[in-house]
Amino acid sequence: MVNRQLVPAIKDAIDYTLELKPFRKFILNNGVAVYAIDAGAEEVVQLELVFKAGNWYEPNNLVASTTNHMLKNGTSGRNAFGINEHFEYYGSYLNRACYNETAILSLHSLTKHLHELLPVIQELITDSAMPETELDIYRQNMKQKLEVNLKKCDFVSNRLIDEYLFGINHPYGKYSSATAYDALEPEQLRRFFDQYYVNGHCTIFVAGQLPHNIEWLLNESFGSLPLNKAQLPHITHPAEAAAEKKYRIINDKEGIQGAIRIASHFPGRHDPHFTKAQVLNTLFGGYFGSRLMSNIREDKGYTYGIHSYIQNHMQQTAWMISAEAGKEVCEATISEVYKEMQVLREKTVPEEELLLVKNYLIGTILGDLDGPFHIIGRWKNIILNELDEDYFYTSVADIKSVTAKEIQELANQYLHPDRFYELVVV
Repeated sequence: MVNRQLVPAIKDAIDYTLELKPFRKFILNNGVAVYAIDAGAEEVVQLELVFKAGNWYEPNNLVASTTNHMLKNGTSGRNAFGINEHFEYYGSYLNRACYNETAILSLHSLTKHLHELLPVIQELITDSAMPETELDIYRQNMKQKLEVNLKKCDFVSNRLIDEYLFGINHPYGKYSSATAYDALEPEQLRRFFDQYYVNGHCTIFVAGQLPHNIEWLLNESFGSLPLNKAQLPHITHPAEAAAEKKYRIINDKEGIQGAIRIASHFPGRHDPHFTKAQVLNTLFGGYFGSRLMSNIREDKGYTYGIHSYIQNHMQQTAWMISAEAGKEVCEATISEVYKEMQVLREKTVPEEELLLVKNYLIGTILGDLDGPFHIIGRWKNIILNELDEDYFYTSVADIKSVTAKEIQELANQYLHPDRFYELVVV
């Protein structure tokens, strides 16, 4: 019998052995790879079709995101209402999203209804009509939304800092405009749809309590499509970073708050220092107990929240510090950010603080391994970024083993004010 009067021993998160459930991979008749995780207590399933159809490949601004949005807005046999009604009838949720390199069509459904839903998804990725009436509605809605958002300093700052880092013509740096929405034409979208969806490159990820015939179901709906046959065009987009590094923008003369963005280029996931740099980032500004939060929020009271994060893209990466503060304390906030960088460069991190950060990161990973949807999300990140299958375990090992001396060396390598672009939008 357990003695309830004894306090149980506390075990640090870094003492746990983490395991990432392996996927099952199979290939459809047309060569499309499927990565599957069969797990979970509930009879639900998540399916994601990932196309190489992000804005990296678009011929004109907004074509990729608009085409992706319009996938649910009508085929030759169904209108937008009919499509949404079909998925709602079966209690499922179909979503789409467009990113820089990839575009996704994702389904959440009860396992037993999968056979009723997959044929309609096939219809969407082979027969989307891109109706002009739906495009007009989308264009109007997005322009109205943009007009509202352009009055917000945080929205404007997010657009501009990416432009400064990568250039206005780079997929990571360009942004929407009313002119770009007005220039969209249905035929333009249909050409992009035909090249990057109908005849595009696709990878499928599926997780949950899978039906015993999942391979047959996916083959039946997607295995005969002309996917992954045509050669993907080789497109390069060299970054054109701005020469000037400090910017002060007045977006609203009556505004009382400023949006601060401080950012620099940073090596991506394939860099051997990446995971250990994430430990440094977490300590610096990546969680609620970070140096930036303790100083600028708790001690100075300049902001409700300040965060540092590594902005991961497939091709290039950035280290970003983000905060909103009263416009009269924006400059003081920036000064304190640089002071915290200096402290990390000059002083070794106490072992107790480093252990706390390690436990936080390992605890976060433990939470991310809870359930099949989180697990397949981990694998998707590894597979799409063409990382080694041992990447998860080497990353965990790097978090556990990184030393205070290595943290200081990384701070001296990356946390120098002259490396960073600096922007305040009021």
